[in-house]
Amino acid sequence: VLHLLAIAHEAKVPMDLETINKMSARVPNFCHLAPAGPTHIEDLYAAGGVPAVMNQLAQLGLLHTGLPTVTGRTIGENIAGAANRDPDAIRPTDRPYSPTGGIAVLWGNIAQNGGVVKRSAVAPEMLVHEGPARVFDGEEGAIAAIYAGEIKPGDVVVIRYEGPKGGPGMREMLNPTSALAGMGLDKSVALITDGRFSGASRGASIGHVSPEAAVGGEIALVQEGDRISIDIPAGRLELLVSGEELERRRAQWKAPAPKVTEGWLARYARLVSSANTGAVLE
Repeated sequence: VLHLLAIAHEAKVPMDLETINKMSARVPNFCHLAPAGPTHIEDLYAAGGVPAVMNQLAQLGLLHTGLPTVTGRTIGENIAGAANRDPDAIRPTDRPYSPTGGIAVLWGNIAQNGGVVKRSAVAPEMLVHEGPARVFDGEEGAIAAIYAGEIKPGDVVVIRYEGPKGGPGMREMLNPTSALAGMGLDKSVALITDGRFSGASRGASIGHVSPEAAVGGEIALVQEGDRISIDIPAGRLELLVSGEELERRRAQWKAPAPKVTEGWLARYARLVSSANTGAVLE
């Protein structure tokens, strides 16, 4: 999502999180690759690879097959004859893993400009969840608490000040999600962050929360023990705190000192935009 938004920005192509959410809502999920499912990338390759997946999307009218490509041929010509050789690795069009895509965008008072979750890697029991916030101003503290056994089933881990400006650089939060999985908590604990995730993440891991904490986004106002409600099917992410209380907290909030004060990374932190616009330099 982050890269698509950045590429679209540079190409002057209109695209936003609402567009991505609408596309994901109408494109089925054919593959569940590890760690989200039992098959691996080599299984996808043996089943026909990405061309086979694209062929199935084309059968559903979801690709512009007449577009030219770098091969000198159109998309339709590139995937002509690509067949699904393993319906367990690539589900056929009539029985996808889900009728919607792997990505969902959530909005709410804690993510007024959106947050992103890999819905296809979320356990069914975590699609709707409410729990107490466990708040960490950085990745390292969260990892230490997870390994120390301080995070309990039902908790919602909040990792902030890891966004484009706050990181700076929007670090990948793969280590905390791996720690939760290693402690057997990936099906009972949610994670919310203004950082980002890789394709290897699993569980109710919601990233790209915007506005980020470093610019005073509501994720900066979360306090230990606050209740947080997650409803992925409904696209909602809510901090169960009154608007009046949030305004009181906002009046007391002070932006932290930048972690880097010189060099290219400091310049990046000063110029970078929000994750919901692709974290591009302005």
